[in-house]
Amino acid sequence: MRVLLIGANGYIGRFVADRLLADPAVQLTALGRGDDADVRFDLATGSPGALTRFLDAVHPGVVVNCAGATRGGARELTRHNTVAVATVCEALRRSGCGARLVQVGCSAEYGPSQPGSSTAEDAVPRPGGPYGVSKLAATELVLGSGLDAVVLRVFSPAGPGTPAGSPLGRLAEAMRRAMQSGDGELRLGGLGAQRDFIDVRDVARAVHAASLSAAQGVINIGSGRAVRLRDAAATLARVAGYGGALHELDGPPGALRPTIGHPRTESVGHRLDALGHHRTDALGHHRPDPLGNRGERPDADHAAPAPHPYPDGCGSWQQADVRTARDRLGWRPRIALEESLADIWMEAACRI
Repeated sequence: MRVLLIGANGYIGRFVADRLLADPAVQLTALGRGDDADVRFDLATGSPGALTRFLDAVHPGVVVNCAGATRGGARELTRHNTVAVATVCEALRRSGCGARLVQVGCSAEYGPSQPGSSTAEDAVPRPGGPYGVSKLAATELVLGSGLDAVVLRVFSPAGPGTPAGSPLGRLAEAMRRAMQSGDGELRLGGLGAQRDFIDVRDVARAVHAASLSAAQGVINIGSGRAVRLRDAAATLARVAGYGGALHELDGPPGALRPTIGHPRTESVGHRLDALGHHRTDALGHHRPDPLGNRGERPDADHAAPAPHPYPDGCGSWQQADVRTARDRLGWRPRIALEESLADIWMEAACRI
C-alpha cells in the first residue's frame, strides 16, 4: 500500500511515520515544507494543480494529513489549517489516484462541554477560539468533498515529544528547574481544567487503523477519561521523585492551596509560576494570560461550561466518547497516562 504522509515532521506526524514505516506492507512517501521531506511542497501556498500532478505520478492509495498550525493569528491558522486542507481535497478530486484521505482533526473543534459528559461525534461543534474554528472548517471541507475520507478528532495528545510549551510540557519543565535549583515549592496556575489525554503513540495506531479501514466521517480519538491537570501534576511529581509542595494559584485572589508533596514552613527564595501569565493550548500554542493579570480565576468545578479563560477554547472540561473508534476501527487506547507522563519527564530530566 502506497501512503502519502503530509506533515511527517510534526508532533503527531513523526509517530505516524514511525508506525507506518513499521508496517512492511506500507510504502511511505513524506511530503512537507522541510528539507528532509521526500517531496517539498507547501500546502498553504501551493496550487491544487501542482499537487494533483504529484498524486498522479506517485498514485498513493492513502493520503494522511497530519500538517497544520497551532500557533499564530486567525489568518495564519486559516491558511495552514483550512486553505491547506482545501488544496488537498481539490487535488484529490482532480487526481485519478482515487486515494483515501485520513485527516487528523482536533477536539478543539467541539469547544466547551458540560462537565461530567462524554462528547460523541454527533455533538454540535462550538469551537471557542480561532484554532478550533480553523480545524472545524477543515473537517467540513473534508466531509463535503465527496472523497473516501475519515477525520480523526484527536483529544489532548501526550507522551514523548510533547511540546515544551504545552501544559504537561511546562509542568515537567517547572519541576525540572525546581529540582535542579533545590526549590521545595512550585506555584502553578491553570490546574483546574480537565482534559482527555491520549498518548501520541496510540494516536499513531489510530491513524494506521483508519488508513486500512473503510470507515468514513468523524471518529474521536481519546482515552475516554477526563483528568484534572492538578492530578496529572501529582502523578508527574511522583514519577519525577519531586518531594516538594505544589501550590495551586487557581481560586479566589490570595488563596494558596498546597496540593502536592509536604507543606514547607520555611521561605523559599525562588518560586516558579509555571503556568501563570503565559498559557498554552492543548497543542502547545503560546497565548497571553486571558485574564489580563487581574488575579481572578474561575471555579473549575462550576457546573456550567465556560470557554474562558481556557486558551484552547475548550472550557473547563473535555472527555471523549470513544465507542465509534472501538466499533469502526477496532482501536482502543493502550498506554496509560502515567506512562505518557514518565516519558515526558524522561525527556525533561535529560535537560538537567
